[in-house]
Amino acid sequence: MYRFLLGMVLLVPTLGLSSAMPLDNFVLLDQNGKAQELYYQADVKLVALVAHGSTCDSASGAFRSLAAAQESAASQGVRILLINSGRDNTRAVLNKAALAQGVTAPILADSTQLIGAALGFKSAGETMLVDTNTWSVIWRGQVTDLAQAIESQTAGKAAPVSKPAATSCAIDFEPVDTTVTYTADVAPILRKNCAVCHTTGGIAPWAMTSYDMVKGFAPMIREVLRTKRMPPWHADPESGSFQHDRTLSRDDLRTLITWAEAGGPRGEGVDPLAAAPVAYEEWPLGKPDLIIDLPVFTLPATGVVDYQFPRVANPLDKPVWVRAATIVPGDRSAVHHILMGASEPGVPIVEGRENVFDNYIIGYAPGNESAEMPKGTGVYVQPGTEFLFQTHYTPYGKVTTDHSRVGLYFAKDTEKPANYLRNAVVINPTLSIPPNNEAFPVSAYIEFDKPATIFALVPHAHYRGKASRFELLHPDGRRELVLSVPNYDFNWQRTYAFNTPLEVEAGSRLIHTTIYDNSTRNARNPDPNRTVPWGLQSRDEMLYGNVSYSWREETSDKPIHDKGLADTYQWVGFLDHDMDGRLSWKELPQGMKKRLVQGFKMVDRNNDGGLDAVELYEINKREAQQQASASR
Repeated sequence: MYRFLLGMVLLVPTLGLSSAMPLDNFVLLDQNGKAQELYYQADVKLVALVAHGSTCDSASGAFRSLAAAQESAASQGVRILLINSGRDNTRAVLNKAALAQGVTAPILADSTQLIGAALGFKSAGETMLVDTNTWSVIWRGQVTDLAQAIESQTAGKAAPVSKPAATSCAIDFEPVDTTVTYTADVAPILRKNCAVCHTTGGIAPWAMTSYDMVKGFAPMIREVLRTKRMPPWHADPESGSFQHDRTLSRDDLRTLITWAEAGGPRGEGVDPLAAAPVAYEEWPLGKPDLIIDLPVFTLPATGVVDYQFPRVANPLDKPVWVRAATIVPGDRSAVHHILMGASEPGVPIVEGRENVFDNYIIGYAPGNESAEMPKGTGVYVQPGTEFLFQTHYTPYGKVTTDHSRVGLYFAKDTEKPANYLRNAVVINPTLSIPPNNEAFPVSAYIEFDKPATIFALVPHAHYRGKASRFELLHPDGRRELVLSVPNYDFNWQRTYAFNTPLEVEAGSRLIHTTIYDNSTRNARNPDPNRTVPWGLQSRDEMLYGNVSYSWREETSDKPIHDKGLADTYQWVGFLDHDMDGRLSWKELPQGMKKRLVQGFKMVDRNNDGGLDAVELYEINKREAQQQASASR
């Protein structure tokens, strides 16, 4: 107990219990599923943090008055954030309360209750003003006195003394467990959730090999958990259920943060991580059926390295169905990503990235090292073909050599998959992100012209990516959110595979949207004064949403996939700005307008005033046939 109390005394300033010391940063999701970071609010002079209550009637009037004062506060450079540390603070509960109270400010869900407790809140309505220059508390009081406190602060006067409110809105905080120790409580959590990466030879920058090592990083552990940088899983828990979910439970989060704040007590007994260290597994899925060596590549110490497109001959003399794959980068610091596919007989290989996606197998980035195909599916690879790669390297200050490898796992001859695993990418290569814009949305979609099953989604952007989502627009007009990544992190590229795959009807559209932060508030932004185009390199941007799916009417014995038509649906999906399923004359690219200036109405066969994907595909096929005839 003495050791715990000593740790608490040492940590009092960082907990925000003293107005003279800066508050620590945190990230919480609000009632709209948006990530709200305390330090991101540095564009305003003051931030008002208000303890929110969703069920306390006696505080509802105070919150209604807060809603009325919000516009005035904003005009004075003050942003209001409400923090709900209640035991029931689901998004539905928070939105119901916001509607009843007239609250339009963000209401942040403090599900662990640790942020509210660290701020010293005890009852709903308690409020503090935070100076964003120092992140220190300059006033504490009641929400009913906030408007006067703001006025006094902006006028350079002393803030009013605020008396405790006469309400019964005490926050029901769960007692903090003061007995947590490394040996009994922390090490088992780390072994189960963290040490597979934080191991010698693993992808993490340090290894959890002993108590001394973990205790040394305890302040960092606390920070990355409070700001949701770890664990590297960024899907909104209220917008889907996914396989291999890395989210820590509420109890585990409370245990780890409480332990760090208590000074990292060791506990009795042997050191669990030192006694039985977690070993690095080069091939976590077991011994591969085939190991492919990529050509060795030497990187310079600095500069920009163009994308590389190595090709490796398929050494197999029989067809195989790939059921899983693992990519092991040679130099993890240099390899940004590796994409892999296989060529198909009779299909010309054109230098560039597109062929990788013709028969796509796996994409590697930190967080996506291995891929297992959904049950009953696989990727068909025929003999006499080549394995195709796209590699993106990032120099990091010294000359280095990369020798990456791929391990492939095949279905047994007696276990032929029932269906093909298909792959599509929702893209928008026409994006143009204006300078100094902190929340610029870009969208595109793909349409499924036949019934399909969607297995997994991967959102991808570069340094300016802030948040990302996928929505299904059903044929009846319903719009359904199926994946939200409110706190996108470029350092981690996760695959979100549904626990229950999505069954979509013909005519459904999958809409992918990314919000980009091209402002000075984005610490990773290379140049906020630049209009950012689409580009492969990280200095540019991408709207890129990878989709793994199967056609429900297709089987491995009877393929129906038409790549040309699928590509046309992808093309329509980023040019169709009003998302009505067809390209109007205004939406057509200039080159196509020139080709159709005399014949637009003729190719618009259903006379709906636009060209849909099928009509465009027919145009492209006819032109390809005409060109082929002319070249004979």
